[in-house]
Amino acid sequence: MSAWPPDLLSGQVAVVTGGASGLGRETAIRLGRAGVAGVVVADVREEPREGGDTTMKALADLGVPSTFVACDVTSVASIESAVAAADAWGGVTILVPAAGILRMEDVLEVSEADYDAMMDVNVKGTFFSCQAAARSMVAGGRPGAIVTISSVGGVLGSASMPTYNISKGAVRMLTYSLAASLGPRGIRVNAVHPGVIETAMTQQDTHLADEPGTSVPLGRLGKPGDVADAIVYLASPLSAYTTGTSLFVDGGSHSSKPGRDFRPAG
Repeated sequence: MSAWPPDLLSGQVAVVTGGASGLGRETAIRLGRAGVAGVVVADVREEPREGGDTTMKALADLGVPSTFVACDVTSVASIESAVAAADAWGGVTILVPAAGILRMEDVLEVSEADYDAMMDVNVKGTFFSCQAAARSMVAGGRPGAIVTISSVGGVLGSASMPTYNISKGAVRMLTYSLAASLGPRGIRVNAVHPGVIETAMTQQDTHLADEPGTSVPLGRLGKPGDVADAIVYLASPLSAYTTGTSLFVDGGSHSSKPGRDFRPAG
């Protein structure tokens, strides 16, 4: 369990896409522990892929108001509805566009539909989530923080994830561009780059989470909370002078073997 001060994010309002499961779910809960005034959990389904209580139930147990909004991040209108739901608590000030997909594939077998699906969710979804949240912050005169989800796969290539690598590299560059354009408007934008994290996505959609962490300098695979705590930091006043940065949460994998074929997730 994280030990963030319970008033670290007092008065802040968060929108977390992909907030029903995995990294998004853990992030929403840890933002709640850090004292946000409300959380919009935006996802295509309300029930966690990993089973158990919904994110909203977990937040209610913490005494944190939340609402679920059915959100397909490939639809701009759907994204805008999710962001608008934050107005119930005064408007969004923290965005975590955590919705994403991950597939193992052979580059010779990738179809146009496969490629489009990856880009629509991971790139288009992130871009328009950031746009909608930034528009709301600027219109409301509210400073804010956006924390995007890139990946080690956004900087290191992989033989088995070509379209994922492309999409997460795009998220990294989007983060830098947004930081430059939104900084003067009082909005900080940073990215986390997870390595292999044990989530329902890596367990159900790939075999990555079944692999041992022996090649990771810290000797284990990551947990959702490892990434969520990094996101809370980047969303909080503790990082008030930080924008346009990439924070790797991968146990040291990206720096220990530069240039190797690495299969990331997150």
